[in-house]
Amino acid sequence: MGKKPQKIKYVIGIDEVGRGPLAGPVTVCAFAMLEHELPLLQNIGAKDSKTLSEQKRDIVNKKLRALQKEGRCTFQIASTSSHVIDRKGLTKSITIAIATALKRLNIHPEHADIYLDGGLRAPKSYFKQKTIIRGDGLIPVISCASILAKVHRDNLMNQYDLKFPEYGFFNHKGYGTPEHYKALRKHGLSTLHRKSFLKSL
Repeated sequence: MGKKPQKIKYVIGIDEVGRGPLAGPVTVCAFAMLEHELPLLQNIGAKDSKTLSEQKRDIVNKKLRALQKEGRCTFQIASTSSHVIDRKGLTKSITIAIATALKRLNIHPEHADIYLDGGLRAPKSYFKQKTIIRGDGLIPVISCASILAKVHRDNLMNQYDLKFPEYGFFNHKGYGTPEHYKALRKHGLSTLHRKSFLKSL
C-alpha cells in the first residue's frame, strides 16, 4: 500500500493595527506559512510590533517580504477606511478587514490553523481558529502579521502626510498626540479623520 498523502496545513497569524488613532484606516494582516516552514521564523526577529523600533520593524518587514518572494510564506494586508469606521464602527470595520485579508489569501478553511491576537475573530467558516491574549508577543505568526500590518499602515500615513502636511501624520501616524490635537484645533478635521472619534471637537 502506498503512503497516505500528507494533508496540507497552513498556520495563519492575524493581527490589526490602527485601532486607536483619530485618523486613517484600521489595518489587518493575515500571515500564512506551511507548518513545516515555521522554523524559518526563529531567526527573523519578529516580536510584538509595539516593542520594536521603527528601524527593527523595517528590517523584519524586509526579511518577511524576501521569504514571500522565495515562496516560503504568503500574506495579505487589508485596510478599512475612516469613512467605514464612522459608518459601521471599529469592531465591524476590523471584522471586514480580517475577512478581506483571508479571502485574498485564498487558503481553504480545511487547510488553515488560525491564531488571532487579543479579541479578534475570523469568519465562522474558519473552524480551526484560536484567539490568544497578547498573542503578538507569544506566537511568531501573529508577530509577523503585527509587523507587516504596522509597517504598511505607517507607510500609508507617511503618504497621507504629503497630502495633509498641516496635521503632522508623519510623526504621529494619526494618534491623538498633543501635536495632533493642536493641528485639529487650528485646521479642523480632514477627510481622513474619524469623525466618530472626534465628536467633542
